[in-house]
Amino acid sequence: MTNLGTVLAVDDLSAFGNDALWVVVLKAVLIFVVLVLLTLFNIWLERRVVARMQHRIGPNVNGPFGLLQSLADGVKLALKEDIIPTAADKVVFILAPVVSTVPAFLAFAVIPFGPEVTIPFTHRTTPLQLTDMPVGVLFVLAISSIGIYGIVLGGWSSGSTYSLLGGLRSSAQMISYEVAMGLALVAVFLYAGSLSTSEIVSAQQRLWFGVNLFPSFVIYMIAMVGETNRAPFDLPEAEGELVGGFHTEYSSLKFALFFLAEYVNMVTVSALATTLFLGGWRAPWPLSAVNGGMLDTGYWPFLWFIIKVMIFIFGFIWLRGTLPRLRYDQFMKFGWKWLIPVSLVWIVLVAAIRLVSIDGGLNRTYLLGALAVLAVLCVLVYLVGEKDERPSEVGDLAEDDVAFDAFAGGYPVPPMTSAQATTVPRALTGTSDAGDTSDTTGAAVAPAASTTGKRD
Repeated sequence: MTNLGTVLAVDDLSAFGNDALWVVVLKAVLIFVVLVLLTLFNIWLERRVVARMQHRIGPNVNGPFGLLQSLADGVKLALKEDIIPTAADKVVFILAPVVSTVPAFLAFAVIPFGPEVTIPFTHRTTPLQLTDMPVGVLFVLAISSIGIYGIVLGGWSSGSTYSLLGGLRSSAQMISYEVAMGLALVAVFLYAGSLSTSEIVSAQQRLWFGVNLFPSFVIYMIAMVGETNRAPFDLPEAEGELVGGFHTEYSSLKFALFFLAEYVNMVTVSALATTLFLGGWRAPWPLSAVNGGMLDTGYWPFLWFIIKVMIFIFGFIWLRGTLPRLRYDQFMKFGWKWLIPVSLVWIVLVAAIRLVSIDGGLNRTYLLGALAVLAVLCVLVYLVGEKDERPSEVGDLAEDDVAFDAFAGGYPVPPMTSAQATTVPRALTGTSDAGDTSDTTGAAVAPAASTTGKRD
């Protein structure tokens, strides 16, 4: 069985690497054009959808339905003054946007857009994919990881504290959520038996992995939002804390490159999710059975692929228009204390299920070992799980906390008098802020009177 799978893998991958040079160049140019056009359309779509959610109109002036608004913004950025801060490391400052943008395009080299097709006006057939390799998914993850260097270097080279903090946040965020993302993909590799993107699509001919590996699908979707620094996980760009994050000091075309990299990365992770969990370019089930699979041939698969990618893009936009930004400590705890442990437990279960389905039975030693690992992981999840540390009663408080709690009313406030020892936090007395007329010693105070003798 293993040998047969190996032979099929070699036969499938042998279709790549035999194209003429002009065909390779044509594919590369078309991928670049598709990504740029998708970026322009996605920016317009995001502004229109968010405007609709907020009961606004959105862009509707430049071009039909405002479709040329993104192009106008790009021209405006290109014509803006290019400013380089005095304290910046100029060479790194200029190269950082390029380092962030180029890997976003390179990741699409192994993404399959469809099966073999005939190039129009010729008799040459070629797969709708630039190339493939036995470790195609690892190539995408490796290339995507390089893009983070552009963000970190851009924040460091700006000479600004806010930019540096944004770059450091982005690096910590990438490390945290790329671990969960990689663990979510392990289950796909176990079921597909390959790391090649084209073979993973072929393995989903009967059932999409997003159905039987639904937990991995959910974990990947959460991790891909954190990986791309998108709301509600856009902590490296939090304007309330870091002005603009790593790109605070950037302007003109260099800022546009960072902007382009973000939207291309959205398309990249969406395309990877489509390839690994939603059958890639294959038509949905009712349509895939039409006329013997007619809609899975020719250029139809490219349409299904784009539709699936746009569904994920709409999910990105929906999250931005719906959820508020998380606190950074909450975000990191969620990644390390929940996503990663849950991913580990799920991989153990998937491995056990695959062993049963392949061998037709399970050795007792393997079963006991898997149960032991599962028990240890469950204990770790319980120990590192977030606990409610808020006191329920006054007796649970330490003596110093009972004396004075500056944050009891929601905002830090200084004590009204020097008698702090007898102060009880307002949240524990059962009184509301509006009706509280006692001083810090607990004595009742009459409401203040106005200069006219009447109560305010």
